[in-house]
Amino acid sequence: MQPLTNRAKSVSRKPLSFLESIYLPAIFKGMLITFKHMFTKNPTVYYPEKKREFSPVFRGLQILNRDEEGRENCTACGLCAVACPAEAITMEAAERKIGEEHLYREEKYAATYEINMLRCIFCGLCEEACPKDAIYLSETFTPAEYNRKQFIYNKQELLIPNPITNKEAYEKALGNRPKKTTVNS
Repeated sequence: MQPLTNRAKSVSRKPLSFLESIYLPAIFKGMLITFKHMFTKNPTVYYPEKKREFSPVFRGLQILNRDEEGRENCTACGLCAVACPAEAITMEAAERKIGEEHLYREEKYAATYEINMLRCIFCGLCEEACPKDAIYLSETFTPAEYNRKQFIYNKQELLIPNPITNKEAYEKALGNRPKKTTVNS
């Protein structure tokens, strides 16, 4: 029978020499490997004391963004939900009432917005599809939970803190994300 790959090696059945039968070369080879690893850098990161550096393109937990005046950016257009390959995003739209201009930027807003983190694959397509820069993937992990229902994040859990009332939390939530600049044409 013809093998599918050339990785198979035939096992030699010849008798072992005296040096091979006392396994000294194998022991010395193992000691050499152990000795070599004694002088290499330890790959373990001791988490609470030291934090690991992440890649600049790391994708963490989703955040719903606000503008500088504290109004929500999301207009409930649904493009993020359509772009999501895992169908993890659900939303319901509502219209802004008179007197709510300080809460929402546009006439339409997301009355409910939910992301099922058990389905999310952190692909970033929701961030790419959003025309209003309303959703982005932050630099934070999804926390571990004991209950499946705790992995479904609603709008209040995803919404970034208000920059007017809580400036420090807003800056922390933005992280190292570059500020978007608008180009006048």
